Amino acid sequence: MCGKAAAKLHMSSYVHQVLTPNEHVAHEARLHWIIFLSPTNLFSFWIQPFIRRATSEFAITNKRIIIKIGLISRRTLEMNLSKIESVNVNQSILARLLGYGTIVVIGTGGTREVFYDIAKPLMFRRKFQELSNS
Repeated sequence: MCGKAAAKLHMSSYVHQVLTPNEHVAHEARLHWIIFLSPTNLFSFWIQPFIRRATSEFAITNKRIIIKIGLISRRTLEMNLSKIESVNVNQSILARLLGYGTIVVIGTGGTREVFYDIAKPLMFRRKFQELSNS
């Protein structure tokens, strides 16, 4: 994909559509390639994981965490940084070796949102910590 087309696709993403004035994206993550490795996905010719990866967005802005998953059935999370108690990371040994894991966003009042197979989850958590401490 050429640079202009990629930029246009990127700018029309859910995350960029819901940004408020004076809000900017500080970090973006995506699903790890491990989602392509399962017997089910082999039989679907990798169409399902390709769509899942293409329609999932994970971003931290200077004001909040924004997550959108899904094409037809959509799941979103938009939570102000001040309303988040912690971002936890769960990784198996294989996940640590390959650089993916599960992110658990815990909000005030006990809200708990879980997102699986995120690439570089420790970087996602570190960026959250940097922004929430500033």
